[in-house]
Amino acid sequence: MAVVAAASRGLGHASARAIALRGARVAICARREGDAAETARAISEEAGVEVWPCAADMGSAEGVKKFVQGAGRHFGGIDVLVCNAGGPPGGGFDLFSDEDWRRAVDLTLMSAVRLVREALPFMKGRGGGRILFIGSSSVREPLDDMVLSNVMRPAVAGLSKSLSRELAAQNILVNVVAPGTILTDRVMETRTARAQREGVAVEELLRQTASGIPLKRLGEPGEFGRVVAFLASPEASYISGVTLVVDGGRVRGL
Repeated sequence: MAVVAAASRGLGHASARAIALRGARVAICARREGDAAETARAISEEAGVEVWPCAADMGSAEGVKKFVQGAGRHFGGIDVLVCNAGGPPGGGFDLFSDEDWRRAVDLTLMSAVRLVREALPFMKGRGGGRILFIGSSSVREPLDDMVLSNVMRPAVAGLSKSLSRELAAQNILVNVVAPGTILTDRVMETRTARAQREGVAVEELLRQTASGIPLKRLGEPGEFGRVVAFLASPEASYISGVTLVVDGGRVRGL
């Protein structure tokens, strides 16, 4: 049984769908009840498994507790946790106030901390489990005009590495899946905002982005989701403590 946070669209949706298509029951959440219910219905119909929806905000401790506790009680336990939340806004250092930084900490770092804290009691005693953090390629290589992400995402990767060692004796495997440029709504939103600032067409920015990727194209959400589903599966039983970048070869670092 898998718990996938912020799964009504984007990479969370792709991950929940891919896991469900492998036959697992899934719990998902979204901020709006209607979005969660509609996504659950669509995935359940396609995959033929139960998908439990919950309306919850991953930027708040109350929202995280409501989602994880509800999912754990509904299914009688948790085997897989996929930690995900909407990314912080793009922009350079001068754009952000103390409150902006606090919101980024709550949304990106503390949501991950709280999700794990709530899920671990359900995982322990079940013979093992999987914790996956959906991150960003900024873990390996900072992105221009994404200072909040460049700071918060490596913090989550540090949490993942620490947990992978701490929880290994309980057969709980912990990894980060870090997307490059995947063609999601968020990517379109950030590219549209940048295009407006620079006075260029969004299509031109997308072409420029693709030209800097060795595969010469942006990734598809389904390609990312299948990587998450693999790491959540029994086949990935000896992979822990890694950050797997799914970026078409863009990041130059080893």
